[in-house]
Amino acid sequence: MNAPTLRPKGIRRGAAILPTAITTGNIFLGFWAIVKAHQGHFEEAAPLIIFAGVLDLLDGRIARMTNTTSEFGAELDSIADVVSFGVAPAMLAFTWAFSTLTRPGWLAAFLFVMCGAFRLARFNVQRSQSDGRFFVGLPIPAAAAQVAVVVMAVPTPIDERPVAVLALCAMIALASLMVSTFRYRSFKGVDLRSRRSYVSLLGIAVALAVLFLHTEAVLLVAFTLYVLSGPSAYLWALARRRGGPPPVAVAGDPSPHSL
Repeated sequence: MNAPTLRPKGIRRGAAILPTAITTGNIFLGFWAIVKAHQGHFEEAAPLIIFAGVLDLLDGRIARMTNTTSEFGAELDSIADVVSFGVAPAMLAFTWAFSTLTRPGWLAAFLFVMCGAFRLARFNVQRSQSDGRFFVGLPIPAAAAQVAVVVMAVPTPIDERPVAVLALCAMIALASLMVSTFRYRSFKGVDLRSRRSYVSLLGIAVALAVLFLHTEAVLLVAFTLYVLSGPSAYLWALARRRGGPPPVAVAGDPSPHSL
């Protein structure tokens, strides 16, 4: 008679169906966006990255609500993020804007993918030690969404070299922000289950109506402001400290310009 196979304590057999299905949908949308970008259908590829971001927001929340969080789910989510928010926007940017730059273009696209992967690895390592109210560095879904909303606003491919160079510089800037230590709001403290006043509900309804009527413009402004919020907050804090006593250095607190 064979002895029963012993599993290490804390290791679950299988995976939770609902969060895993949502993460799988995230990967599918990212892969679909890559295919559409390769085919030159930029106006179709860009929204797929945005929809993948919506699924990325849902899988973690649903896993916590259903008490099905696991290391497997966290690792799968990171892999999905590399595909949907690393490779997909890099491919979209390369085919949309860098056709006249060739080698510098694919190098900038590769830099975006690698910085996104480094950002995810750092997040996984520091997950239990960081302040939940903030992200350290620009989150990779936000960087990918910034690329997508620009393409949604201007889906026509870029043929002029000066404009392509400007787009390349913006791509490098996004990559640098992901591996920076600028702090970005996580909005994890927002409680969607608490009661709100009727005025707040009316404001939400108006915001949704504006988003529906002017989707591209609203998303472009919203994500651009979020991307700029990290460096802006740092510069604002630096300006407020100017003229006052020097800040006290805290052990282990990295400089906002270090990787």
